[in-house]
Amino acid sequence: MDILVTEGVTKRFGGLVAVDSFDFTVPEGSIVSLIGPNGAGKTTFFNCITGFYRPEEGTLFFLDAPLKQLRPDQIVSLGIGRTYQNIRLFRDMTAIENILVGQHTRLHTGVLGAIFGLPGNRREDQESVDKACDMLEFVGLQGKGDLFAKNLPYGDQRRLEIARALSSQPKLLLLDEPAAGMNPSETQALMDFIRQLRDELGLTIFLIEHDMKVVMSISDRVTVLDYGRKIAEGTPSEVQRDAQVIEAYLGRGAAA
Repeated sequence: MDILVTEGVTKRFGGLVAVDSFDFTVPEGSIVSLIGPNGAGKTTFFNCITGFYRPEEGTLFFLDAPLKQLRPDQIVSLGIGRTYQNIRLFRDMTAIENILVGQHTRLHTGVLGAIFGLPGNRREDQESVDKACDMLEFVGLQGKGDLFAKNLPYGDQRRLEIARALSSQPKLLLLDEPAAGMNPSETQALMDFIRQLRDELGLTIFLIEHDMKVVMSISDRVTVLDYGRKIAEGTPSEVQRDAQVIEAYLGRGAAA
């Protein structure tokens, strides 16, 4: 079953066609990567899925629910979470407070009650804090809940952003260049963690990534964009051998 289906998605900015008639599917329970040169339209497509951009043409369905007319918060409530190419944590809030913010779509009494302990919210407050602590432990940040996000190492900030996205209880998680800026050991830990998200939580993962080691190691399927158009799709090994992909993006050494 496909958890995400898009047909003919086109997004323009003036005369620039950023995403051009893009047909795309993500099978449930899979790890799918979207690659391509800078400016190929990858993040623009993420923004179309998550409601930050509205495409001029085409359809987008998540578990058979149409997404095109929905606001970003409504799309989160449906079960789509995401991280960003540039980390967007609340830097002057603690790690646990960042996760509590991510829970807001699942709270009955509101995020302010969870953070500031407003009267009448104590039971849900404690449940929320307990869940946030569990999430910190799951992503390997146990004992760091009271640290300000800005004081965490870069790799931990990436994990915290993923934890915040997970706190909305998504079925589909979109990761925008999660390995950007990581050293080799952090990158390996990230690959193990992404597999863990799929294998232990049953999440479907859709990621944009420039690190080809990550893409080729963890993906079930890879799709390649160039100038907003899909030029290839298949298993990592199939894409790696595709002549058009080598010419447009990977380089001759990739197929060696």
